[in-house]
Amino acid sequence: MQTSAAAAPAAEPSGEPPSPHRSGLRTSLERLGTRWRGLVTAWRRSLQLRAVATTVLLSALAMLGAGIFLSNQIADGLFQERFGQVQEESVRGLNQVKSNFESAATTDRSSTVAFVNDTLKLVEGDGASVQRDFILTPLPSSENIYVTNTASGGLTTAVIPETLAATVRDNPGVYWESISFPHATYDTPGLAFGTKVQLPPGREYALYLVYDLESVQQTLDFIHRVLAIGGILLLCVTGGIAWYTTRLVVRPVSNAAMVSEKLAAGELQERLEVHGEDEIARLGTSFNRMATSLQDQITQLATLSQMQQRFVSDVSHELRTPLTTVRMAAEVLHDAREEFDPINRRSAELLYNQVERFQTLLNDLLEISRFDAGVAVLDAEVLDMVPVVRRVVETASLHAENLGSELRVHAPDDGCMVEMDPRRIERIIRNLVMNAVEHGEGQPIDITVAQDEHAVAVTVRDHGIGMDPEEAARVFDRFWRGDPARARTTGGSGLGLSIATEDTRLHGGWLQAWGEKGDGACFRLTLARNLGDPVGSSPLPLTPHSRMTLGQALSVEESSPHTASLPTLPSGGFALPGSILRAVPPAERAIAPQAGGDGDVVHELDATADDATADDEPETGNQGGRHA
Repeated sequence: MQTSAAAAPAAEPSGEPPSPHRSGLRTSLERLGTRWRGLVTAWRRSLQLRAVATTVLLSALAMLGAGIFLSNQIADGLFQERFGQVQEESVRGLNQVKSNFESAATTDRSSTVAFVNDTLKLVEGDGASVQRDFILTPLPSSENIYVTNTASGGLTTAVIPETLAATVRDNPGVYWESISFPHATYDTPGLAFGTKVQLPPGREYALYLVYDLESVQQTLDFIHRVLAIGGILLLCVTGGIAWYTTRLVVRPVSNAAMVSEKLAAGELQERLEVHGEDEIARLGTSFNRMATSLQDQITQLATLSQMQQRFVSDVSHELRTPLTTVRMAAEVLHDAREEFDPINRRSAELLYNQVERFQTLLNDLLEISRFDAGVAVLDAEVLDMVPVVRRVVETASLHAENLGSELRVHAPDDGCMVEMDPRRIERIIRNLVMNAVEHGEGQPIDITVAQDEHAVAVTVRDHGIGMDPEEAARVFDRFWRGDPARARTTGGSGLGLSIATEDTRLHGGWLQAWGEKGDGACFRLTLARNLGDPVGSSPLPLTPHSRMTLGQALSVEESSPHTASLPTLPSGGFALPGSILRAVPPAERAIAPQAGGDGDVVHELDATADDATADDEPETGNQGGRHA
């Protein structure tokens, strides 16, 4: 006998496809969330929307309260009116029927039933403009009765509340209670009046007159509909009035805000349209006068700034030729100083040093003039940052040794590649290092280089006199010195850190400073690996309180005591370098300061260059002699 194995079914995939119901629910929730966020944004940004919505909401609450009060009053009035009518009628009818039953002389079942039916027909039908029916039912203690349960209108004893039935059974008189009157598909309010009666052969019954108040309920429902429709129409009218009224006030304010933004963006010719003579018109007139005054002052300052920039540029260029001649003569005298007597030899040395310092200042002024004119450009290429730092350290080491400071470099062995202009970056680092040597008080100076996936950073940390908050806020100002009485050993021009900030701005990086009195200072340069990319974090900490390993990114919101960068420039038109106004391209403006932890402030420079071509002038640093 042969056996064959059946083929095993193919294994089903373990993953289940997403349920269409879940996918649709997720999409609906996302749409709902988007609409909700849009509504919240509109609520925050629109004063008119908030005013109209608040007015409509408060009006709706007021009308709702008034509607509830009116509804209760109307319902109570209708009920009391109908109750007064049916009460008098029911008491009179029940007493009449009760009297007829007590005087009945019937002695058998058939005559008694006929008498009851004839008597009850008198109280059946329309009464007091409402439908009236009756229910006759023997009391539980009655036996050997002639008449069983009798009712009109298809009613049963189930519509009679237990409390009313018990009261009628145990007490004489006429009693009433509100009931729910049953219909085929709905119930309506009603009234039931009852009393205890006697029928032959001396048996007790409960007789009820039941009134259907459906007509009263219909009247009340109609009044409710009228009130609701009237309330909705009134809300619409109120909302329209609120919208129109607030528009009269909000629209001029919105126009003023729009014109203010244009003025802040540099469109100084913008003005408000003024109509009428009311408070808004007076505000618009005052605003236009203020804008005209600001435009005149800014125009005057801009003209003065251009004149001063042109003067500085012209004087700097005109001085180059005679300065070159004087420098050549000073070099000749300096080379031959050994042949002079001591007094003339010292004079030749002083002349040579001061001419060198004058040359440095002139070169710095020319460089600042190029930045102010917006013609500085980058000659960028991908290079290693570490050799640039080591060249600067090698150049500054002799001066550092003379002042007793040791320059210590901390850099990774594999280098830090970054797209940069090596001449400008070397000038930035040279200015920072020479500044640290000048203020390091003979203490060691640490130059650290680090990188991460997106950025390369260099920090220069000294342990000298440090800076207080006021000094940290002005450290990048032109010609500013922390202690004017402090003697300089390098003969700097006072423009080095200002030029460094401009070079950093061309690279779109950060140049930040931290300082604390008695604990030294730290300057940090951060560049994006690829020129033009934004800098989001730095691989190195700015403050010595932050502990990081090399390559670990640090956000700009880190905690630091006193840090500073180039002051934030006003958007749209002009900025103050020192005391001179100058035009500032939007791409060169510094971003607003960001708050750090523990009550400290970090100011950062973050901009992108947008410059034209530049002529090839010699470059110089902040400290010391000339740099080609």
